[in-house]
Amino acid sequence: MSRPAVAMTVAGSDSGGGAGMQADLHTFAAFGVHGTTAVTAVTVQNTVGVSGVHEIPPAIVAEQIRVVVEDLRPTAVKTGMLASAPIILAIGAAFRRHGIGRDGTIPLVLDPVCASMHGHALLRPDALAALRDMFALATVVTPNLDETELLVGTRDQPAAARALLALGPRYALVKGGHGTGPRSRDLLTDGSTELWLDAARIETGNTHGSGDTLAAAITARLALGDSLTVAVETAKRYVTRAVAAGYSVGAGHGPVGHPPAHESTPPSDPAAPGGPAFLSGAAVSGGGAVSGGGSAASGGGAASGAAGAGARVEAGP
Repeated sequence: MSRPAVAMTVAGSDSGGGAGMQADLHTFAAFGVHGTTAVTAVTVQNTVGVSGVHEIPPAIVAEQIRVVVEDLRPTAVKTGMLASAPIILAIGAAFRRHGIGRDGTIPLVLDPVCASMHGHALLRPDALAALRDMFALATVVTPNLDETELLVGTRDQPAAARALLALGPRYALVKGGHGTGPRSRDLLTDGSTELWLDAARIETGNTHGSGDTLAAAITARLALGDSLTVAVETAKRYVTRAVAAGYSVGAGHGPVGHPPAHESTPPSDPAAPGGPAFLSGAAVSGGGAVSGGGSAASGGGAASGAAGAGARVEAGP
């Protein structure tokens, strides 16, 4: 058997198995990628909520990164729960030493986890500044709307993306899953091109780990050699299927499923089931308007028209 691609997650542990590094490893495996870990914190958690957190010493977190990178040589890395400013500073220093991040040889997907889906804090309040500073290392940041409100003070997707890019990442992916309405639209931009990823909103309470799964799917595809844009498109299709495959276990919110990833390829028919449509624009102009690519998006993230599933903008990661 040939050597598989290797990815790393730097994240917290969910004892209930639905989110955190457990969801990351499930996702890596679904894409045929060998998953490695650097554990930042152990949560006391089940489907009902989080009742405790034990942080791992920063030096131990950094050492986990070192030994994995030196031996297994991951080709993409993601972060999840980082817990505290000292842990974030140790991780940032380790990433710089080992060439992880937008200016290194190993791409970095930074998922700025601030709270559990139950509302329990997973990041100390005094760590927000350190987390924002770490954005400058990221190939892409992947906040949901609750996180953009906390980090940059807005839930408006184009405005949040602009504010996030000002902190230094190469791309911002502002997720719309915590919004309202019948569609779940995510915005990917590098400041010069925009890509709207659109899927039907699935009515279910079993979405635990969906954000981790999306970021991990991006990481897996980057580890396999995809461009950032293609990785995000594939991950959006995958997490849509994962939410549809969610299941109940325990008394609270159940996790998303992790079906085989080979079924997340673009459908040949834009109206066919199995994948979201992609609304794409070729260039960003004043006020966030986007034109070209057979569709248009304007004003506060509204989008109209369809380029068909699988349409994309290549901005070059």
